[in-house]
Amino acid sequence: MEKDRMVARSAPEETVTSSFASFIHAVRPEHLTKTVRYRSKRMILDSIGVGLMGSTTPVFDIALQYCRELYSSVAVSSVYGRPGMKLSPTLAAFTNGVATHSMDFDDTWHPATHPSGAVLPALLAASQMLPPSTKPNGLDFLLAFNVGLEVQGRLMHFSTEAHNIPKRFHPPSVVGTMGSAAATAKLLSLSMTQCAHALGIAASLAGAPMANAATQAKPLHIGNATRLGFEAALLAARGMEANPVILDDIPGCSGFSAFYSAYHPKPLSTPGDHHEFLLEKQDIAFKRFPAHLGMHWVVDAALSVRNLFINYAGSFSPSLIRTIVLKIPVSKYINRPFPSSEHQARHSFQFNACTALLDGEVGLSSFTESSIHRQELRELLDKVVVEHPEDNVANFDKMYGEVALLLHSGDVLTGKCDTFYGHWRKPLSRESLLKKFRSNASHVFPEEKVETIITMVDNLENMSDSSQLACSL
Repeated sequence: MEKDRMVARSAPEETVTSSFASFIHAVRPEHLTKTVRYRSKRMILDSIGVGLMGSTTPVFDIALQYCRELYSSVAVSSVYGRPGMKLSPTLAAFTNGVATHSMDFDDTWHPATHPSGAVLPALLAASQMLPPSTKPNGLDFLLAFNVGLEVQGRLMHFSTEAHNIPKRFHPPSVVGTMGSAAATAKLLSLSMTQCAHALGIAASLAGAPMANAATQAKPLHIGNATRLGFEAALLAARGMEANPVILDDIPGCSGFSAFYSAYHPKPLSTPGDHHEFLLEKQDIAFKRFPAHLGMHWVVDAALSVRNLFINYAGSFSPSLIRTIVLKIPVSKYINRPFPSSEHQARHSFQFNACTALLDGEVGLSSFTESSIHRQELRELLDKVVVEHPEDNVANFDKMYGEVALLLHSGDVLTGKCDTFYGHWRKPLSRESLLKKFRSNASHVFPEEKVETIITMVDNLENMSDSSQLACSL
C-alpha cells in the first residue's frame, strides 16, 4: 500500500499543456464527425482558392522573391500558382501563407482569427517533405488540419479579450502559430512529449501587432504563423525542449497568457466519445469579397438601402444625399475615412459602404488604384458620418452594420444587416463556395485543373497520398 502511495505521488501532474499534448498525440481519424469533415473540407477548398488568387498579388511576389534568394538544398514543396517551382518546406509554407492573406479574402472564425491559412500551407509543404514510405494519407491530413483548428479555437476561448475584434496582437500570429505547430506535430507523428515542446517553442515564435493591419506587412502574420509553427514542430522532433507548461496560467511567469488578459485555461479532454470538436459547434465565415470581415455587414446594409433609394428616386443619384450615417462598432483599425491604398481600403467601413452604394457591389476590382481614387467616390466619402451605438459591440458574433441616407428632401432611408450571407449563422451554399473557388482559381489555372482540385478536396479522405494535393497547386 505504501509503495502504491509513493508511485501515485511521483506520477507527473496533469497540466493544461500536457492535456493539449495528449490530445494532439492521441486523436484519431474516427474522432472526426461527418459535420467536422464536411466543414473542414470547405475551409480547405476556400483557403486554396484565395491562396491561388493571392499568388497574383504584389505582396506575394515580394515574399516569393525573398524566399527564392535564400539558399536551400531541400526545395521539395510547391508554391501556389507557380507550377514546377519548389522551395524548402518551411519557406513554401511561408510564401503560401502570405498568398492566402494577401487580399484579406480568407476565412474567419469566432473568436476572431483566420484559422485555415495558418495551418494548411504548413501541412501541404510537410506532406511533400516526407519520404514516400511515410506519406500521410488524405484522412491523416484532414485529421492534422482539424487538430490545428481545434488548438486555435480552444486557446481563443480561454480569454474574454479574444472574443472581440482585436486591439493588441493579430490573432493568427498568436494562435495560428500554435495551431500550425500542433497540426504539423500530428502529421509528423510526434510523441506526446514532443507535442508539448512544439507548443512551447511555437509560443516563443508567436505574435505580431495590430498596428500593421491594412499594410503589406499584415499577410506576413499568416505566412510567419504557418512557417514558424512548422519550424517549432521540426525543432521539437529534433530534440529541442521548451517550457512543458507553456499553456498553463503560472502566476509570476507568463506563458501563453502573455498574449491575452483574463486568461483562464482549461485542460483539453481526451479524444473520444466525450470530446466535441469546436468546428462541430461553431461553423466558419467565408468572405464573398476580399476585405476585412467587418466590411461584410456594412456592405450588405449599404446594398439594402441602395435598393430603397433606387425605388425612391428611380436611380442612384448621389446629389440627393446630404449625409450618410454609418452605425458601426468601435474598432480603430477598420475606421478609415479616406483610405489611400488597397490594404487600407480593405479595412475601411467608410470605403466599403460607399463603394457598395456607388457601384451596387464590392468585388476584386473595387480595390484597384483607379477605383479607390475616383472623384465620385471621394464625394460620397465626404458625406459620411460615423456613429457607435452602445449595443453595436466589436464582436463578430454580435455586431451589426447600419447605413442611413439623410436626403436633402428631409427623408431618411435606412438599411441594416445583422447577419451577412457567408457568416456562420448564414453559411455559403456549396454552389456559392464553388463559384468563389472557381473564380479565384481560374486566375491561375485552366478550367480542367480547377475542377481536378475540387474533386481532390471532395475525396480527401480516400486519397492514399495527401501530397498529391500539394503537387496539384
